[in-house]
Amino acid sequence: MDWMELRCALRGVSAYKHLMDAPVMALVQKLLDALSAGRGEEALESYTRLFYTLKEEGSQSLGSWLHDALRYQESPYARMVEKGPEDPVLTSAARRDIETLSALARLECRGLTEALAACLPEGFRGVVEGLPQWVSGEDFSFEELTDFYRANGSGRFAQYHAFLWESGQLWPVADPDSPKPEEMLGYERQRDQVIANTRAMLEGKLVNNVLLYGDSGTGKSATVKSLLSLPGFEDLRLIEVQKEELGDLPDLIRTLAGRRRKFILFIDDLAFDQDDRTYSALKTILEGGLERRPANVAIYATSNRRHLVRQTFSDRAGDEVDAFETIQEKTSLSERFGLRIPYLALNKADFLDMVERMAALYGVEMDREELRAGAVRWEMHHPGRTPRVARQFIASLAL
Repeated sequence: MDWMELRCALRGVSAYKHLMDAPVMALVQKLLDALSAGRGEEALESYTRLFYTLKEEGSQSLGSWLHDALRYQESPYARMVEKGPEDPVLTSAARRDIETLSALARLECRGLTEALAACLPEGFRGVVEGLPQWVSGEDFSFEELTDFYRANGSGRFAQYHAFLWESGQLWPVADPDSPKPEEMLGYERQRDQVIANTRAMLEGKLVNNVLLYGDSGTGKSATVKSLLSLPGFEDLRLIEVQKEELGDLPDLIRTLAGRRRKFILFIDDLAFDQDDRTYSALKTILEGGLERRPANVAIYATSNRRHLVRQTFSDRAGDEVDAFETIQEKTSLSERFGLRIPYLALNKADFLDMVERMAALYGVEMDREELRAGAVRWEMHHPGRTPRVARQFIASLAL
């Protein structure tokens, strides 16, 4: 298919119409239209701007841009493959579009520059001959893309494993802070419970929401984030949600329902004051609303408070007739997490054992008794026998 046929064929793209609105494809259409009408200088401007835009977006060629856009941008056909039901008309349109876009990916720049030269004055010859040319030849097929959607889902969830939910939008995290299994020391029993619950979700079972509570620095957050590094957990996606965004959480959950990926909505360092407006919103999300939680979504939260809600002595000695009911209401939120896992500070022996293991992990060579004595002194000035304090001590040895 030459550029003149492609110009006409691109006008018929329908199942992937969103691609045609992207800056790259808008410039492709503008370039082909200008060439068709013999507007050489306009075509030259479109060609150079197209090259610049491809590089600006990190693509080596038009074909590589199309390759990624077809996989990692949401489309009606990709969603149909992932979630169903079958739509023969949409499938036929997608097949035709992919054939057209594949032909565009194979289009040689030489054909475009020859057409440019033909509709520009002689004085532009040197400019045209010096134009940069991207490599063509990227190939993809309808069957290949369909298999990709079936195996990986569609859109950003096929490309990224971690996200932030902010202001009602998902922001991908290209390089998440996800500790590797060998970096997770201590609290094996607690982590095993979290891993088992998550593995059950990956197997398609309806699982419990999880609350990890206890002392600061014990590794509650690291336990959740480390799930992304576990072998066999490739279908897991982690979405961190700030407490202030809980009111919009039902909207997010609805968009995740039915997808082949499994999602943990992660709320870190969760705690509520007495009149916090987001308290009731989370209660309804966890349990109590009419809408059922999808089987591929679970909420994992960490907190330094067992009951999540700050209590004061005035709460217990107030003038309410039934103070017990008030206290029970405030502590009921944590009970809506089906799995509540305590993370408590280590005793001295376990702390020193962790220091030794961490020293070995990070290649610290030091006399055992000297290492343990130094850890005891460090802990006296940095209260808390936790993995965080142990890690800070090991880091101090490099100073």
